[in-house]
Amino acid sequence: MSNQAPIPVVVVGAGGKMGREVVKAVAQAPDMNLVGAIDTSPELQDKDAGELAGLTEPLEIPITNQIEPMLAFAAQERQPGVMVDFTHPKSVYDNIRSAIAYGVRPVVGTTGLTQQQISELAEFADKASTGCLIIPNFSIGMVLLQQAAVVASQYFDHVEIIELHHNQKADAPSGTAIQTAQMLAEMGKVFNPPLVEESEKLPGARGSQAGEGIRIHSIRLPGLIAHQEVIFGAAGQIYTLRHDTSDRACYMPGVLLAIRKVLQLKSLVYGLEKIL
Repeated sequence: MSNQAPIPVVVVGAGGKMGREVVKAVAQAPDMNLVGAIDTSPELQDKDAGELAGLTEPLEIPITNQIEPMLAFAAQERQPGVMVDFTHPKSVYDNIRSAIAYGVRPVVGTTGLTQQQISELAEFADKASTGCLIIPNFSIGMVLLQQAAVVASQYFDHVEIIELHHNQKADAPSGTAIQTAQMLAEMGKVFNPPLVEESEKLPGARGSQAGEGIRIHSIRLPGLIAHQEVIFGAAGQIYTLRHDTSDRACYMPGVLLAIRKVLQLKSLVYGLEKIL
């Protein structure tokens, strides 16, 4: 067993479905110590984060809506602190800036940041020499899907992406779908060369344009968690790559890996595949 002090972790969005899973995973990791649990929901204030996450024993970490005192506390620990954020696109940018300002390393699963915001955060992290990880999807299976899609794109000229999520997801398309489209767009070719002049009878019927001719279609329904299809087409054949999430626990190995890896970084890194 290492004598190194455990990694102090603050979970922001601790009352959400992903946040509760993160609280549980961090509490059970021998090299980590949950030091703060943040959530803005009034009905969750002062509830024990462990009990809320479904642990058998309380953690004696109360839910609070005060993020800056928790970041300041994490910054004073022996080990550099880490903030894990699963909140909302409207708050995540400010949360990341606050964490970096305190010297706490952000690990971000919240999607919806614009490219300009990511660039600004990257510049801020560089100036502070502070590691930051923004991960659109913590599932290793999704990383494998994206890698397979990149290989397939060398042989197919037609591709569309469908992403399906629960109806409480605020942003569309998903960050994972956007990242997948960006990876395909970097292959140096234009997909889906038009064969007819299309006209949409209803705006958006053909999905959103993601660059280089790639289209993304977003579906939001109760009962879904997180799912993505990348569909390639060619004469006489269809090649479909699909990833389905049935339990949010599948993200936790990636989250714990990111918490450990972000301590080694001095800048912002985007994507789980960069740290595997």
